[in-house]
Amino acid sequence: MDSMDPAVTVKQNFDDLLFSADHPGRAKTDTYYVNEGTVLRTHTSAHQGEVLRSGLAEGYLLTADVYRRDEIDVSHYPVFHQMEGIRIFDKAALEREAAVEAPAGTKGTVIEDAPISESNPVQSVHTRREAELVAEHLKRSLESMVRDLFGDDAGLQIRWIEAYFPFTSPSWEMEVLYQGKWLELLGCGVIEQQILDNTGNKDRIGWAFGLGLERIAMVLFGIPDIRLFWSTDPRFLSQFKEGQITKFQSFSKYPACYKDISFWCPEDFHDNDFAEVVRDVAGDMAEDVQLIDQFVHPKTNKVSRCFRINYRAMDRTLSNEEVDKVQDELRRASSERLKVTLR
Repeated sequence: MDSMDPAVTVKQNFDDLLFSADHPGRAKTDTYYVNEGTVLRTHTSAHQGEVLRSGLAEGYLLTADVYRRDEIDVSHYPVFHQMEGIRIFDKAALEREAAVEAPAGTKGTVIEDAPISESNPVQSVHTRREAELVAEHLKRSLESMVRDLFGDDAGLQIRWIEAYFPFTSPSWEMEVLYQGKWLELLGCGVIEQQILDNTGNKDRIGWAFGLGLERIAMVLFGIPDIRLFWSTDPRFLSQFKEGQITKFQSFSKYPACYKDISFWCPEDFHDNDFAEVVRDVAGDMAEDVQLIDQFVHPKTNKVSRCFRINYRAMDRTLSNEEVDKVQDELRRASSERLKVTLR
C-alpha cells in the first residue's frame, strides 16, 4: 500500500467506518492528528471505502503501516503493520458463492465456537441464513490460514470469542493456543451493510478481518521485543531468510537502568501523552514505562502519579550518566509540554 497516503481524513478513518462521535479511538490521546480533519491512519480499514468503490475484485488483502498513540512496553510501538482482508459475495448467489467444505484432517481444532446470538446479532437488513453463510465462510477461511501459519505446532487449538467493532456485526476475535499460551490473533465479522451500500455494493454482502503482523511474527519467530523490528543490527537481520521460520537467538541482553519520575497532574492529563514525551526524548532507549504509584491529595483532590521508566538499549550498555541526562531532559519536557508540577 505504498501508493496510499498514510495521512487520511477523519471521515475515512472514522466516519465512513461508522465510529460513533464519542468513540475513544477518535481521542487525540489515542490518534495522531495532523490537523482537525486529517489523521495518520490508525488501521488499514481507512482505505476500505476506496477499494470497495473500485469494484476491481471480490476480495482483497491490504497491508500497511498504521499509527497509534499507546503505552510503552515490549509489545507496543507507535507504528506497526496491519493486514486487512475482505471478501464480498453476490447476495443473489450467496448459497453457491459462500459454500464451504469441511476442513480435511484434524490439525487445528476449534475447541470453542461463538455462534450468532442476541448479544452478537444479525444486522436487521440481513436474514439469519445470510449471516450464517457469511460467518461460516469467514471462520473456515481464517482457520485454514491459521493452520498454514502455525501448522508445525501439534497442540494448536483455535477458539472464537464474541467481540464488538463499529464496522461489523456479528463480530468475533480469534484466539489460538500456541506453545501452551492463548494468543489473541485477529478481529473479524460480517461487514455492516451501510458500508457496502455507501460504496456502491448494495447487492453485496461480505466479511472482513484485520490482524497485526508484528504480533504474529513475535510469536512465530520468538522475538521478545517489538523494537527489534526496526533494528539494522546485522546480528538480528542475519538470522532470518525469506520463506523460512526460524527462532530468534538472542545475541545479547544488556542491563536495564530504571529511573522514576513523579508529578502532580493537570485535570486533562492522559498517560498516553506522557508516553509520547518519553518517546520523543528517549526514543528506543525506553523499553517500557509503568505507573507504579498514584496518590490523591485528601484536601486539594490533586492527583500525583509516579512512573518508572526502564531504559535499555538493544546494542550497548547504557551508562548511568547517560541515562541521567535523558531523565533530566524528560523532566524538563514533561513540565513544559504537559504542564505537570514535578515532585
